Amino acid sequence: MDLNLTPEAATKVRGFLKEFGETPEAGLRVAVLPGGCSGFQYEVDIDKGPEGDDEILERDGIRIFVDPFSAQYLEGIEIDYITSLMGSGFTFKNPQATGGCGCGSSFTV
Repeated sequence: MDLNLTPEAATKVRGFLKEFGETPEAGLRVAVLPGGCSGFQYEVDIDKGPEGDDEILERDGIRIFVDPFSAQYLEGIEIDYITSLMGSGFTFKNPQATGGCGCGSSFTV
């Protein structure tokens, strides 16, 4: 699976993992859930470990967990972390998305 973290996103995730307790099993869970104003929304979270059927990726020394449903929508995605006057957070560049909402947290395929 092709999923990439920018250096800024990787730095932020490492910080969250340290806060979480930095266990060897822990990693970043990236998911796509039905909902949001455009049909699907992204979810990122620190998780204690993979679920039974998760795809486990490693990028820049960070374990990434993706469930089978989400994997079909995350192929080729780039996850970034931005800070601006309007706030900070993860952003997603998804080549599969055919549309999205103004807030950038939901998309259409």
